[in-house]
Amino acid sequence: MTRKNQTIPPKTIEISLPEKVTGIVFWGMVLVGVLLAAYLLSEKKQLIIDRYDANIHYLEQRLEDIYRQEKEHAVDVPYMSQRVQDLFSSVSNKRSIEALMFEFDGHVYEYGEINNQQLHRTGQVYIQSAAKNQHLIEINVYMKGLDKQIIESRKQMLLIIGALVFTFGLVLQKILQRVLSRPILDMVVAAQKFTHESQSARFNERRNDELGYLAKFVNEALDSSVQHQQELEASRKALIKEKIQAEITLHSIMDGVITTDENDTIIYLNPVAERLMGVTARQTRDMALSDILHLVHEDTGATLPSPSLACLKSKQVEVLENHAALVRNDGMTIPIEATTAPMRNDDGDVMGAVVVFQDVSQERKLNRQLSYQASHDVLTGLYNRHKFEEQVELALMNVDVEDRHHAMCYIDLDQFKIVNDTCGHVAGDELLRQLSEILKYSIREGDILARLGGDEFGLLLENCALKQATDVANKLRQSVKEFRFIWDDKTFEIGASVGVVSINRDNMDLSNILASADMACYAAKDMGRNRVHVYEPSDVMLAERHGQMHWAGRITGALDEHRMVLFEQPVVAIKGVNVGDHCEVLLRMKDENGEIIPPDAFIPAAERYNLMPKVDRWVISQVFKNLGQTSCIGMDKVVAINLSGTSLADDGLLSFVLNEAESLQVDLSNVCFEITETAAISNLSRATQFINGLRSKGCRFSLDDFGSGLSSFAYLKNLPVDYIKIDGCFVVDMLNDPIDRVMVEAIVRVGHVMGVQVIAEWVENEATLQLLKEMGVDYAQGYHLGRPKEVSMLN
Repeated sequence: MTRKNQTIPPKTIEISLPEKVTGIVFWGMVLVGVLLAAYLLSEKKQLIIDRYDANIHYLEQRLEDIYRQEKEHAVDVPYMSQRVQDLFSSVSNKRSIEALMFEFDGHVYEYGEINNQQLHRTGQVYIQSAAKNQHLIEINVYMKGLDKQIIESRKQMLLIIGALVFTFGLVLQKILQRVLSRPILDMVVAAQKFTHESQSARFNERRNDELGYLAKFVNEALDSSVQHQQELEASRKALIKEKIQAEITLHSIMDGVITTDENDTIIYLNPVAERLMGVTARQTRDMALSDILHLVHEDTGATLPSPSLACLKSKQVEVLENHAALVRNDGMTIPIEATTAPMRNDDGDVMGAVVVFQDVSQERKLNRQLSYQASHDVLTGLYNRHKFEEQVELALMNVDVEDRHHAMCYIDLDQFKIVNDTCGHVAGDELLRQLSEILKYSIREGDILARLGGDEFGLLLENCALKQATDVANKLRQSVKEFRFIWDDKTFEIGASVGVVSINRDNMDLSNILASADMACYAAKDMGRNRVHVYEPSDVMLAERHGQMHWAGRITGALDEHRMVLFEQPVVAIKGVNVGDHCEVLLRMKDENGEIIPPDAFIPAAERYNLMPKVDRWVISQVFKNLGQTSCIGMDKVVAINLSGTSLADDGLLSFVLNEAESLQVDLSNVCFEITETAAISNLSRATQFINGLRSKGCRFSLDDFGSGLSSFAYLKNLPVDYIKIDGCFVVDMLNDPIDRVMVEAIVRVGHVMGVQVIAEWVENEATLQLLKEMGVDYAQGYHLGRPKEVSMLN
């Protein structure tokens, strides 16, 4: 932009322009005057010559007249000479004749002064002499020099032309100043103001001539220029703002950004790119990106091609392959992900590339961890169930093609829950870790060991015959048997039940293999634990287990199809003071034809296949919904609900009961949960936590089948229950068996000492009822007091 101190002063413009124009016109007129003067002088010269000739003719005539008169009047010579003198004087003053000389009758007549600068011309005169003869006399006439005449004429002419040219120049200068210089000067001043002072300055459009039209055109151009300049300024500011924002963004993002030109020369690196590459932007100036961006495969270390060169060559977006790593300037390797895209100009030509990459060290580490966790058990480091099943499927692929034989072992630990319940989960987890190491040392190299869940393990023995697999299983069982787990001051002996199944062309279905191994394992448990059982399709015990598997599907279908029903049986108070009757809710299932299925047919299968938590939740929800009905459930009585051991092990059961009670507005003081003694002992810590959590809300608890365990009285001290229900096997025959009667009496006395009310079940006759009353039993339940009946439930 031009600075203000460089502005041309208006005065200089006012003087110079008219002078230039006037000078051009002046010298043009001078040239025209010179040419005109030359032409006029040429004409003047000829005119002078013609005039001189006329003067000579005039002089000739006058001399002839004088001498003719002399002849006629006989004038004497002196008189004639005087007349010639008078003629010369007259002619010299008027005709530019300076001298005259001729010779007549022997006399030389000379008039005026003769010099070398005069123009000499001759003429002829006929004069009659005294003898009266005609003589031709030559006269010499001397006139002013022709050059002298011309110079005088030139002076006069130049003076006239000069005066005219000067006068015209002055007039022209004034006219030009008025009609040309002043308007142009005004336009220059307006232009100066527009350029240096105010862009609102404009030219004068009021003139009705070309300058006015020009001013109007220029003003329109200035308006357009101002508008365009404003738009450009706005665009410039917007571009600057976007550039600043882009730079701030590029400096702020966590990705490295590198831009190159079409020759792969680095143009820009953001700070993240500098940090990741271990270089500075100044160090990489004028360097090719492919020379400093060293990429390798993370696993193999093989060099990877430059993504920027590939992008510039293909002119398309290039994504760096997986497992790429950047080798920093200091040699450190960083896993990265990168995308390279071409940069194009307005014509669509590639003008460079932009590389965006980020450090994915944490992501890949996390992915590896997730991948490991997805295939491994976190606690033991062994394969998990999903990965184990994948390995079994891979083994099945070569069974049919190559006729290979494999085997699978299903291992379940014995007495694990005792450790878990008596010493806590920390001890149980440590036991599983130590046993995992023992199992790994007891198998062959290449065998696949996995933790399938809880205290259950799976072992895939590839290329192993059934007999050899049985030997391996026995070795495992023996290793576990010999192991002693020590926790604090306690020592535990653990056992293992192992089921073995062969994998061959006749047994290639994964689900069947897993189910067969599972059934064989639990057959080993049912046969006394700590043993190995080999699956045989003809095995009666396994057939029974298979039937339980069939029941598992039927139970799930009954829940989905709403074929589960509730029955209720009264629990009657038989003490002197009636403290209120109870009722117990019993679960039944209808088959596909609507026939009632007894609980003994499906409950074991539900417990075996971990369906009881779902079943128990359904029962709880249905009882809570129907507490307002007219049945026993709906009366102001305590309603007993049975809970299985697997439900007690469910961490979410407590919150489920509380949420259901809150949403259905149930008074938990009318609810009693019955827990079997075996289930309570197996899940002692969970049972205690569950009981304490609900007792604070008014809920009651009953310990069912009390007396069936050898340690019933010992565990009773640790369980905060409200009722104990004597196992029916002691009640039903106590009239005939004194041992059963003594057991019932002992349970009643211990219960009352501990402040717990006692319930006797399986009361089948009046005599048994009367004996129970004499013993001080608080409640009785059985067919003698009321059979179970179906509850009409709300949908």
